[in-house]
Amino acid sequence: MINYLLHVQYDGTNYAGWQIQKNAPTIQQKITDAIEVILKEKVNLIGSGRTDSGVHALGQMANFKTEKNFDLNKFLYSLNSLLPVDISIKNIKKVSEDFHARYSAISRSYIYFFSHYKSPFFEKYSYHYHNVLKLDISKLNELSKVFLGEHDFTSFSKVNDDFNNKSCIIHEIHWKRVKDFTIFYIKANRFLHGMVRTLIGTLLYTAEKNFQQDYLMDILEKKDRTKAREAVPAKGLFLYKVRY
Repeated sequence: MINYLLHVQYDGTNYAGWQIQKNAPTIQQKITDAIEVILKEKVNLIGSGRTDSGVHALGQMANFKTEKNFDLNKFLYSLNSLLPVDISIKNIKKVSEDFHARYSAISRSYIYFFSHYKSPFFEKYSYHYHNVLKLDISKLNELSKVFLGEHDFTSFSKVNDDFNNKSCIIHEIHWKRVKDFTIFYIKANRFLHGMVRTLIGTLLYTAEKNFQQDYLMDILEKKDRTKAREAVPAKGLFLYKVRY
C-alpha cells in the first residue's frame, strides 16, 4: 500500500467540524468523497485531529492509503477541482506506510484572532471583542504561564468529550498584538474538544476581573467544566500547524 499525506486548508464556517457525522456536512466527508471519485475506490482518510464546528485550518494534515501509484501533481489538480471553494489541498506527498496523521504527530498548534475594530472583511475569521484592546498583553501572558507543562484539562474540555485521558502538555502559550489584531497562540502535544476556546475565554475573564494565577490554578484543580468560563466563538480559531 502507498501512503499519501495531504496538507489541508479550510474555512470551517459552513461545516460541522472535521470528523464525518450523520446528516451534517464535514470537511473529512467532502475530501473523502472527492478522493473516491478520482480513485474509484473506498479510502479511509485519517486527520491529525478533529476541529470543532466553525473552526478553520491553515495546517490540517490527513493521510490515506491506496495500491495506486499516481502522478502527484495531476492528482492534486483533480482533487482541488472537485472540492468546494472553502476547502483546498495545499500539497500532497508520499510518506512511509506506518505513518499515521494523528498518532505520528509530535505537537499541534492553534492561533486565535481578535479584531480591533468591526470590519466585514474580518467578520468570518476573527472575533471583534469589545474589551480586547483594554487588556494588558503582559498580564495575559503572565496568567497564561499557569498552563505551561502537563496538566489535567478536564475543566476546559466539553462535558461529553470522549477522551478518557484529559492530560495535555502545553509547550508554548502567548498573546501579542499585530496591527489590527490581538493574536493568541498555543502549542501542545494534544488538545481536548473545546479546550482552546475555553482556555481563551477563561483567560479573558481572569484578566478583566484582575484575578491572579491562583484563580486559574483552582479551576484546573477542580476538574469541573462549570468552573471555567464561556468559550470564545469558533470563527476566530485556526488549526495552525501539526509537527511530526
